[in-house]
Amino acid sequence: MTINTVTRHIREGGKSIFRNGWMSIASISSIVISLFILGVFILLSFNLNTLTKQIDSQVQIRVFLQLNTTKEQMELLQTDIGNMAEVSKVTPISKAEGMKLLQQSLGEDGKELLKGYTEKTNPLPDSMTVDVYNPDTVPMVAKKIQALNDTNSEKPIWQVKYGKGTVEKLFKITEAIRNGGLILVAGLAVTAMFLIANTIKVTIMARQREIGIMKLVGATNSFIRWPFFIEGMLIGLLGSVITLGILFVGYHQLILVSQNGMQFIQLIPLQELWLLLTGLLVVLGVLIGVWGSTLSIRKFLKV
Repeated sequence: MTINTVTRHIREGGKSIFRNGWMSIASISSIVISLFILGVFILLSFNLNTLTKQIDSQVQIRVFLQLNTTKEQMELLQTDIGNMAEVSKVTPISKAEGMKLLQQSLGEDGKELLKGYTEKTNPLPDSMTVDVYNPDTVPMVAKKIQALNDTNSEKPIWQVKYGKGTVEKLFKITEAIRNGGLILVAGLAVTAMFLIANTIKVTIMARQREIGIMKLVGATNSFIRWPFFIEGMLIGLLGSVITLGILFVGYHQLILVSQNGMQFIQLIPLQELWLLLTGLLVVLGVLIGVWGSTLSIRKFLKV
């Protein structure tokens, strides 16, 4: 195929979009609507996935020590826990620090309730918070920490807590949200592909007579196919670019609203999403446009 032929196909494909104005608008509108719905659910899926990861990462193990545990025993226990392959961080919390944290959690009322306690009368035990690399290993790590009492004659551990029962349910819920989001996005992508492809088919069917005339004057199948191929690609590209513009503006406004009035909702910054979302929607839009044109024109080229 020569450069002149390629140029001609691109020119004719571009002209066809304007020449078939209303049908082209219908195809582009179909792509915009379908990709917009898909894009919204992709953004929702990304944010839900990030939220579930944040929730999982906040799950910690609390290790409470016996009241008579010495500083040396606490340091030795901290070393043993820190050497576990699953553990990322061990943070010791003294009785005094524990009292301050308790006062903070209770607010102003806590200062009044706890003001009578001194360093000597502090009833809280020394403790540790344990962070793990993989939140799913929390129950198993808690058992391993509790088992350290069996190898220590002093038995310095009083209690190990991690929200047993609640944490397991939480992990199941977050996993279901992640899997459900992927399935939903995949289903919407397939639905969008067929919807857009069918709209493009209608556009090309309306030009059946044009294709028939080209066949009668001796045009080859590839000569007829390429302008339609490029037209479908341009329609898909235009539709995806318009969709991205709408999504980016809308998502940016949503981020501003969440920052001003809904601080408890932390959305993923747009700069972390735009490249991936652009690649997904542009590639999908172009592929769908080309696919719809290819399937439609094939039927008429067999005539």
